[in-house]
Amino acid sequence: MVLAFISVGSNINPAENVRNAIRLLSNEEHILGISIVYRTQPEEGLKQPAYYNCVVEIETETPPEELKYKVLRKIEKDLGRKRSRDKYASRTIDLDLILYDDLVLKNDDFILPDPQIASHPYLAIPLCELNPELALPGSGLCIKELASSLSREGMQPLYDYTKNLKKEIIYGQKN
Repeated sequence: MVLAFISVGSNINPAENVRNAIRLLSNEEHILGISIVYRTQPEEGLKQPAYYNCVVEIETETPPEELKYKVLRKIEKDLGRKRSRDKYASRTIDLDLILYDDLVLKNDDFILPDPQIASHPYLAIPLCELNPELALPGSGLCIKELASSLSREGMQPLYDYTKNLKKEIIYGQKN
């Protein structure tokens, strides 16, 4: 078993889609933790609805490519994700494998750890919440130091939503 971290984001019906995505993920993999869910503004100042973003920690035996393409992409498809060339397009759900144990991997369309961790607070800060002592494979960067160097501006923590999500997904209690 290895630890892996999945980023979760949505700005189309995000409260429902984030919950459904994590619920579907819990049917496939063992979820160890869910970070605080943050409401964030779209990148590049785009005029879109706000996103819900968080990171989920899982314990898995699924190889990384299979996890990305057969588990995460299937969940995205099941929730109506339509991929386009516009990497900033609104989306029902976005699931990305951002870290897989201590694996360093780089090929044409798959890089681990995700290089955006270092520059995107909505990845680094939730990752730090789940594992503050984590050192990013390949660089040795401490996630706690990295997260503390990034601005939280525009990140609104959704404490009640997160609490209810954890109760439902991790503890199996409906509201």
